[in-house]
This record gives sequence, C-alpha cells and structure tokens, in this order.
Amino acid sequence: MKKLSPSIDEWLKEAKTDPAALQEGMFLVHNGVVRQTPKAKVRQGIDDGSMVTGMEFAYDAAKVDMAIAETYKMDGIFYIRVWLNEGQLELGDDIMYVLIGGDIRPHVIDALQFLVEKIKGECVTEIEQK
Repeated sequence: MKKLSPSIDEWLKEAKTDPAALQEGMFLVHNGVVRQTPKAKVRQGIDDGSMVTGMEFAYDAAKVDMAIAETYKMDGIFYIRVWLNEGQLELGDDIMYVLIGGDIRPHVIDALQFLVEKIKGECVTEIEQK
C-alpha cells in the first residue's frame, strides 16, 4: 500500500540534533519519483514508443538495512536515513528518499551515489506499467 511521503524539513531537523551532527558539514537528499519515460529509454537509449503510466514497487527491508550498514562504513559518513514507498505508484509519486550526512562534500556525494545504486540494484523491485 502506498505510503505518505516524509517531511525532509523534519528529517533535517532530526539529523542536526543527532550526536554525530557536530562532525557533519553537509547533508544531501535524493528523492526518486515515478517518471513517464521508461527506464530502458533513459538508461539504455531503447525507445519502443511506450510511456510509463505507473509502477508496482516493493523492497526487501533486510537488504536495505544491510546496504545502510555498508554505507556507514564509508569515510566521513555519520548520518543516514532512508524511506521507501511500496505498492501501486502513480506518475509523480515519491519512490524513495535518502538523506546522507557527512563531513565533506566528496564523502557525502560518494555515499549517496553508493547507497542509491545499492538500493536500486539489489533491494527493490520496480515493475513499470505501460
């Protein structure tokens, strides 16, 4: 069942009160949304003329937790929060939010890229409907 999206303002307020906050100089947020353009067209240049009308989305919580734990081992990363939607999603719906807090920009960018790729590649099932 589709979930209500979180407040990023609230997430940031909470992150800044975390005990590790004094070590953090940067936060980055990723917000993935359901788009009309099929993944095959965007990622691989394959255009079959179809358009996405929705998506069935699911995730494995244990795998997500392992991906988060792995990301925490990266240099300079002190705060991570992940929210994933589920169920039948419509165009424009939020798929995921990922918040990363760390010491310097290169560490935070690398961690965000790593975690989003890990989640998308190993933890979720996305079935585009056309």
